Amino acid sequence: MSDSFFPRWRRVQSGQVVVQPDEMLSWPQNIAMGAQHVVAMFGSTILAPLLMGFDPNVAILMSGFGTLIFFLFVRGRVPSYLGSSFAFIGGVIAVTGYAGAGHNANIGVALGAIIACGAVYSAIGLLVWWFNARSGDGGAWIDKLMPPVVTGAIVAVIGLNLAPIAAKGAMGGSTFDALMSLLTVLCVGGIAVYTRGTMQRLLILIGLVLACVIYGLLTNVLGLGAPIDFSAVAAASWVGLPRFEAPVFEAHAMSVIIPVAIILVAENLGHIKAVSAMTGKNLDRYLGPAFVGDGVATMVSGAVGGTGVTTYAENIGVMTVTRIYSTLVFVVAAIIAILLGFSPKFGALIQTIPGPVLGGMSIVVFGLIAIAGARIWVVNQVDFSDNRNLIVAAVTLVLGAGNFSIQFGVFRLDGIGTATFGAILLYALLRGRQGPAVR
Repeated sequence: MSDSFFPRWRRVQSGQVVVQPDEMLSWPQNIAMGAQHVVAMFGSTILAPLLMGFDPNVAILMSGFGTLIFFLFVRGRVPSYLGSSFAFIGGVIAVTGYAGAGHNANIGVALGAIIACGAVYSAIGLLVWWFNARSGDGGAWIDKLMPPVVTGAIVAVIGLNLAPIAAKGAMGGSTFDALMSLLTVLCVGGIAVYTRGTMQRLLILIGLVLACVIYGLLTNVLGLGAPIDFSAVAAASWVGLPRFEAPVFEAHAMSVIIPVAIILVAENLGHIKAVSAMTGKNLDRYLGPAFVGDGVATMVSGAVGGTGVTTYAENIGVMTVTRIYSTLVFVVAAIIAILLGFSPKFGALIQTIPGPVLGGMSIVVFGLIAIAGARIWVVNQVDFSDNRNLIVAAVTLVLGAGNFSIQFGVFRLDGIGTATFGAILLYALLRGRQGPAVR
């Protein structure tokens, strides 16, 4: 790659199969690929704000701006889209007491904590940036601090900590609501198992749409439940500003959400390692800038009412299938997301998603988060015959799932926080001789 601030993107040759980050397609192809990445991240990026009571328009808008911020920090060298992070859901619900429907009345407290988390994340990024510049080890020390047994346990804890919330939301207020939630799970499962290609990769979005269609037929047509009301969609304008919110900084809320920075580090680290493997280019030198870019994007998002953001596995899936890694594609995707964010009609349409459908989606998404942690163990072949790995994973899961809390004055750590720091500290303290597995 060139030594200029941004790459000097080269036009790909006719018939070229792999498009590298510093290469570019024709502009019609760039736009088509950018739209595909927006669609890929769409389901998760709109679902996360709905589950936390945030405005989905703001979340989409700030995902676009966040992607551009990330692009600037990595100087256009790392292909990535930043979307709403599910890692924040448990902490946000815990500090705001959100009941799972409508606007989150205590959103300001969550926003202040999200900004604080982004600041800590950025500080970690600056440390990595400085350390890598001096040592050139590519962030190997992070791998030692947070090996797969630790990151896997932390990711799994997020899903397990949210399990009671998902179950409560899915049960709803009636038997019909509970059955509709389970039907939503079947819709997503059916798309995941019985489809292939692009449709399978968009299983969250397509499953959500299918469940909404079935719900509409059962309620609006057959009268079996509360019908979907489209009046707000008809009344909304096509273009307008989303609902911005101001942050409120509160110590307890920050102590609950700041540990999410560790998750974001793990997610971003994994993303860059994956992209390096796919492109055949060592991108470890951009770890620090990537962390800082993601952290700054999270702070900017939280400052106006958006969710914390992170790199997206969905977009890695698109790149894996297409083998197109051009970073210009993500600039186009960001611009498309920003345009959607300024459409109140789009936001009103999102708000029509029925509560039982969201409850069913919560079961799927939170379960996928938990199992993603186990997948980290499997992919990295974590050896559970090593007592250290066994104890770290076991204790972390129980601390998180049981929502174990510790308070020091005004500083309080709830389940995800205690599990996160507990996993890191426990692994470090138990770093010693290995023995036979616990029977």
